[in-house]
Amino acid sequence: MYITERDGVFKGLTILAFCWAVVGPLTMKFFADHGATVIRVETSKRPCTMRVSAPYKDNIPNYNKGGYFNYYNSNILSLGLNMQLPESREIAKRLAIECDVFMENYTPGVIEKWGLGYEELKEIRPDIIMLRQSGYGSWGPYSNLPAFGMVLVPIAGLPNYIGWPGKEPLPVGVSAYTDCISPRFATAALIAALDYRKRTGKGQLLDLSQFENAIYFIAPGVLDYTVNGREPERIGNSSPDAAPHGVYPCRGDDRWCTIAITGDDEWASLCHEMGRPEYVEDPRFTTLADRKKNEEDLNRLVSDWTLDLTPEEVMERLQKAGVAAGVVKNTADMMEDPQLRKRNIYWPMEHSEMGTFTHLGQSFQLSKTPSKPYSPSPLLGEHTEYVCTKILGMSDEEFIDLMQKGVFE
Repeated sequence: MYITERDGVFKGLTILAFCWAVVGPLTMKFFADHGATVIRVETSKRPCTMRVSAPYKDNIPNYNKGGYFNYYNSNILSLGLNMQLPESREIAKRLAIECDVFMENYTPGVIEKWGLGYEELKEIRPDIIMLRQSGYGSWGPYSNLPAFGMVLVPIAGLPNYIGWPGKEPLPVGVSAYTDCISPRFATAALIAALDYRKRTGKGQLLDLSQFENAIYFIAPGVLDYTVNGREPERIGNSSPDAAPHGVYPCRGDDRWCTIAITGDDEWASLCHEMGRPEYVEDPRFTTLADRKKNEEDLNRLVSDWTLDLTPEEVMERLQKAGVAAGVVKNTADMMEDPQLRKRNIYWPMEHSEMGTFTHLGQSFQLSKTPSKPYSPSPLLGEHTEYVCTKILGMSDEEFIDLMQKGVFE
């Protein structure tokens, strides 16, 4: 199912997308959710890694039942094209003429091998905007290296900040972390390019590096090194500016809460909530410097208190007392979170093979032109005939001939 009647700020915008993994889909989804027509090129010869990644519906591996793919790909069209065939490449060029934006996130050189580089595209569509967001950008010593999240996260230095003192660096928890960072930068760049074209009539090439985008997330460390020549030290859950500051065990199976105290007034409030007002005057904990010096004892005392409470109880009591505290939520908590549901971040839609499936919405709301759940994530190649006959104007005879040649596989 695909709903063609749309509204939104990008109604009338058409995007041709050669995407892989998460970074491309999250970028194109922003525009599709706000009314753009997005045509994603796929092939059964080498399906997107997200189509062949668990978890699957009913734990049965299937191109159309991958949880990751369906979570990130609602509101788009899926066009099957076997790009190893010259006929498929010609169809891609014909589509590019009809599109405002050409988007891709393959290793540099792949698109050029198919005759779809920026220089070739602007010959057939002079005002086209091309958005590229490879791992390292299209030039430089790393540019031709294949890249994915598990490699990009450490090379961007993120694990160097995570872990316990004197221990090895730890992963960030989500291997495709840079895939979730880069779409925000790509979206801003593409909106700027669209504005420029509206004012000048000219397109341009946008070249983004996921590696470079990730640098923004270690800004304090970069600043410290630039100014002081000092490498960061891994400090676990502690903070140089707060104590107690950490994750504490709560009542229940694998249940945790966070607490952060930056001032002496907050510390006094925590002591009263714990029923231990004498800790306020305890010389071990009187000032932040004292609490930092005795942090091990401090964390043990706080943990003894939190163990008797659920994380929700800790959060409610401390927030009311003016202390920063929160629940460490698991996935079930997140799916039922009343704040997220109230703001419509989850879009349940009926999928032909997944049943009722929750797709990801947008994390902000436009009052006049909000994002909308038009259509569920597509089956592989589901809209091939529609794209070819309705958008390209292909005759039934031409479509059948190309199908028999394996062009749409």
